Amino acid sequence: MTTMSGLWYNYDTMIKQLISLQNFTSVQEVQSGISKLFKKAKKNSQFYTVLRNQEPLGVLIPQKLWEDFIEDIEAIQSPNYLEQIAKSRAQKTLISSEEIEKELSDDI
Repeated sequence: MTTMSGLWYNYDTMIKQLISLQNFTSVQEVQSGISKLFKKAKKNSQFYTVLRNQEPLGVLIPQKLWEDFIEDIEAIQSPNYLEQIAKSRAQKTLISSEEIEKELSDDI
């Protein structure tokens, strides 16, 4: 069973990740080169909040990043996913990054 604190942690983590991907641009820049902005956003895996007079109007998001957002939102709403996270956090056994790398390379 998941707790509200577990849900909050996932939400909080997702918000921090979103903020790290955010850039800002003006309406004028969008109007003068939306294709160029999409290419730049796609290349850097970032999105743009479009501003007019320092007020947000909307968000320009590359398709791949949008699909990733949707996938993350669906995952944090999944009871099974949240249960797996709760079980993993409850375990006292820690695995080093070296062990994980070895295990992943053995699978290839």
